[in-house]
Amino acid sequence: MAEQDGFIHLGRPLPAVGAQPTIAPLRVVIQPQALFSVLDHCTRRPLDQQRVIGTLLGTRSDADESQIVVHSSFAVSHTETTDQVEVDMEYQKAMLALHLRANPKEVLVGWYATSSELNTFSALIQNHYSSQGEGTYPYPAIHVTVSSEPGKDIEVRTYISASVGVSPERAADSAAFIPIPYTVNYSESDRAGLQGLENAKVQDNRTATILTEIEDLERSLEDTLGLLDRVSKYVENVVEEETEPSTALGQFLLNTLALAPKVDPADIEKDFNNHIQDVLTVSYLANMIRTQMDLSNRLATAQLTMGGGEASGAASTEKDGRRQNRQGGQTRQNRAESLSLANL
Repeated sequence: MAEQDGFIHLGRPLPAVGAQPTIAPLRVVIQPQALFSVLDHCTRRPLDQQRVIGTLLGTRSDADESQIVVHSSFAVSHTETTDQVEVDMEYQKAMLALHLRANPKEVLVGWYATSSELNTFSALIQNHYSSQGEGTYPYPAIHVTVSSEPGKDIEVRTYISASVGVSPERAADSAAFIPIPYTVNYSESDRAGLQGLENAKVQDNRTATILTEIEDLERSLEDTLGLLDRVSKYVENVVEEETEPSTALGQFLLNTLALAPKVDPADIEKDFNNHIQDVLTVSYLANMIRTQMDLSNRLATAQLTMGGGEASGAASTEKDGRRQNRQGGQTRQNRAESLSLANL
């Protein structure tokens, strides 16, 4: 693997013409989505095609521009025989323009190939991506090789190149590829997705269920407990002189323990229980609000569903008016009878 190799950074030879390019050492950081795109392109290639190529896009560090982060990639069609290679550069230019319009912060950083072999055609394509105008000049173009042989582990290597040759014609299809270090950087969400793919790999139907938050927390706690058991067993073996101690590993463990806060376990349990109570209270209030809104909606629609509405309201008002008039007439009649009796 590339992580086990040693690297030496050399100054690239300067070309005979043009401005002075950047020759500083580089470090490449590859995002997982870029590798997935490369592997997907490889699986969709024709059966008679040995390798496929494509363009890499990413960003450069603002400080010294010594780090390149590869964010994405897209495929470029090409045909390759033992005598010649043809690359659809018009398609590559159009796709590059569309991608840069959608992602203005990214730039062209290099190209990839799904084969570990470096030949004359690789040098020819590398020189094109490193050229002025349409290439990465004055920055070196990154070449990433991803081996995809069935039954073998995926091997990734990264290179930059230096032009060689005694004449411009000979230098056009010649290049000295220089290995450079790389790392694959992924976030917590990427880690969860990779774990899901790993779980689906061992299933017959190639499917995996998505864990809930509680199940994910339980699995994380189990993994943490397993790691603590491994560390404690290693320390016990070192203390009992059954395992040879490692100064680097001991320093790493010491630095890790120094990052842990010095808190009483009882306080941690108390804070955890208080947090659980707060979560349950918020959940209870949310359920109460949801019930209240549902009850209000049902009461608001009850008058419409019972039938009556405005018509029944008007009829009841009219009946109430007639009843009041009848009562008023009877009152006036009683008063008149009382007056006539008083006159007698």
